[in-house]
Amino acid sequence: MAELDRVVKPKTKRAKRFLEKREPKLNENVKNAMLIKGGNANATITQVLRDMYALKKPYSVLYKKKNITRPFEDQTSLEFFSRKSDCSLFMFGSHNKKRPNNLIVGRMYDYHILDMIELGIEKFVSLKDIKNSKCPEGTKPMLIFAGDAFDVSEDYRRLKSLLIDFFRGPTVPNIRLAGLEYVLHFAALDGKIYFRTYKLLLKKSGCRTPRIELEEMGPSLDLIMRRTYLASDDLYKLSMKLPKALKPKKKKNVSRDTFGTTYGRIHMQKQDLSKLQTRKMKGLKKRPAEKLTDKQENKPKKIKRRKIDSI
Repeated sequence: MAELDRVVKPKTKRAKRFLEKREPKLNENVKNAMLIKGGNANATITQVLRDMYALKKPYSVLYKKKNITRPFEDQTSLEFFSRKSDCSLFMFGSHNKKRPNNLIVGRMYDYHILDMIELGIEKFVSLKDIKNSKCPEGTKPMLIFAGDAFDVSEDYRRLKSLLIDFFRGPTVPNIRLAGLEYVLHFAALDGKIYFRTYKLLLKKSGCRTPRIELEEMGPSLDLIMRRTYLASDDLYKLSMKLPKALKPKKKKNVSRDTFGTTYGRIHMQKQDLSKLQTRKMKGLKKRPAEKLTDKQENKPKKIKRRKIDSI
């Protein structure tokens, strides 16, 4: 821990570039996830972590060796691995008699645990058990959340935010129709969370818009929520704070109504409309008599002075 905490001065250009990549940026890199096995992980947990690693590729790191740690009791080892592998998301799998098939999903802020949620696996169907075509590596998924619990309960609301952070992948400016290849569906019902993965099939429909069909791709999990470790409201707001350079600049004298119409206020100096250049037409020309009256009106009046005789 002491070696990673101390200030490291690079000795080569390659080491300098490596440290520059880890420095804070205005537009951060894609969040990487580390998948770690506990000291007593069984075959189910191992396969779940492998399937999640396949969904998250290439933005994930899979640790194959077992690590004896308890994240809810001691967080130092997870923070050490996060700093070492430069990962801000993690998934930890373990199995014991008290909490069988246990899965902990969490995220970091400044290499310290921000929040984590413990989930229990009740039913699991692996990616390899469903004999259908799979999506290529690095495909960005579509996320669907169903159930009132994701909007009502604070624990489920944080879980929704955590799952979006974990699976959303890179931010892209444009989307093409052929790039929408698979869907991650999360449904909260009767205290359980149903996680399903579907591949999107575009079929011929006889018109320009294709007909969409969903085909189960795997993995499939039935989860229950166990323990939670949530950050305080102040720390949560601090982690979501945007730098000033990324905040949109407020435009003066511009407003919008409820329908989205933009209104602007323009400040102009007082104008003399008599000197305004108009289109020259014979019918608009002034006659000589009108010119004389205008001159007489504009001509300053002379003050007559009377001579006073002296006494």
